[in-house]
This record gives sequence, structure tokens and C-alpha cells, in this order.
Amino acid sequence: MLGWWPGHATRDGISRQSIEAAGEIGMKLYIDAGRAPNPRRVRIFLAEKGVTLPTEAIDLGAQAHKSPAFRAINPMQRLPALVLDDGTVIAESMAICRYVEALHPAPPLLGEGAREQALVEMWQRRVEFHLLSVVSHAFRHLHPAMAALEVPQVAAWGEANKPRALEFLEFLDGELRERPQVAGARFSVADITAVVAVDFMKPAKIAVPEGLADLQRWHREISGRPAVAAQR
Repeated sequence: MLGWWPGHATRDGISRQSIEAAGEIGMKLYIDAGRAPNPRRVRIFLAEKGVTLPTEAIDLGAQAHKSPAFRAINPMQRLPALVLDDGTVIAESMAICRYVEALHPAPPLLGEGAREQALVEMWQRRVEFHLLSVVSHAFRHLHPAMAALEVPQVAAWGEANKPRALEFLEFLDGELRERPQVAGARFSVADITAVVAVDFMKPAKIAVPEGLADLQRWHREISGRPAVAAQR
């Protein structure tokens, strides 16, 4: 069950949408046992929505995502993955977020109306492609713990991605001088992706440059949100 939707609960605390959507019963979210960035994005998204899902932890360190049992769920061997009651599997973080948003539109994290939705999509993709993916490449190709999972590790590629991450941070800092959040005036999934990416720079051993005052202001504010702080 997708949990509850604040302000739209029935007497027993279950949302009317959850009752009416028969396919929600029996859902399960397969998630990591630690704090990998993509599962963390989904965790924050769900927490911001006030939505709960039954979960099963998959230990990436033990390579449980490569087991026959999990490959039967997601042949691409990636997390997270959401299994619906009818057996449909929704993988990829943003696809899961879009599914949840469609069932629980408040608060809107993917934007409202054509203009805002397009801006959120634009910034979400920019941050995902030019920061989160870049930091992930550095981590996967340089961190010793990833040697068994990233075959082959190419250290030169990991190092090449570090300046690319810093270049985008400077660009984002300039954009955040113009508005409080990544995609505009309202908190959105673009902020979720961005804060996860910035936080992931620490294990990737990429230091956030000094002097990016607007980026640092934004990061403090977003990190202080209960849903973000709880999913560390």
C-alpha cells in the first residue's frame, strides 16, 4: 500500500486514492541496504510525499543485486525497483517517482502546469547528467570498494570526471543567485537529485570549492529539510 496522503485520509488513516487503486496492494520496493545515490533519491521523494512502501533491502556490497532471484525482478541488476501488485516492475529512480507522483500529486515535486513541469524536467536532467552521473563515474572508477563491481575500473576516466563536476557546480552556483531552488521558487525533484549528487561528492573524494556562496546556502537549506536529513 502506498501509505497515506496528508489531508486526504479516511477514518482509518489510509488515503482514499490508496483504497481506490486496487493495484497498490502488495507493492514492494527493492532498495539498497546502505545509501547508494539513486535509492536515496527515491527515499527522499517518498519521505517528502509522506508515502510509505513495503521495502526489501538488497545488499549491493555483497552483490545481492546480481543474484538469480533479483535478476528475475530486474535483469539490468540495478536498484531501486518497484514491483506492483500485478507483477509489473518499474525500475529507474525517476520512473518510480513519476508513478508515485501520479498517485499522490500533493505536494507536487515534478511541477504543476506545462511551464513548471518542463522547467523541473529540464533541471532534473541537467543535474542528473552533468553532476550526479559525473560524480558517480569518479566514484565507481576510483574507489577501491568498487573494484569488484566496476569492471574494468579506468582510473583515468574517474579522474577526468572530477573537473567536470566542479565546472557544473560553478554553473549551478550562478543559477542559484537568481532563485532559491534549482528549478525555481518551489522545492522539486531537481533539488533532490542535486543534494544527493553534492553529498555523494564526499565518498567520491571531490571537494566542493570554496566561494560558491549561493550553492552553499542552497545546500544548507535543502539538507535541513526533515525528509533529506532523515535519509542520510
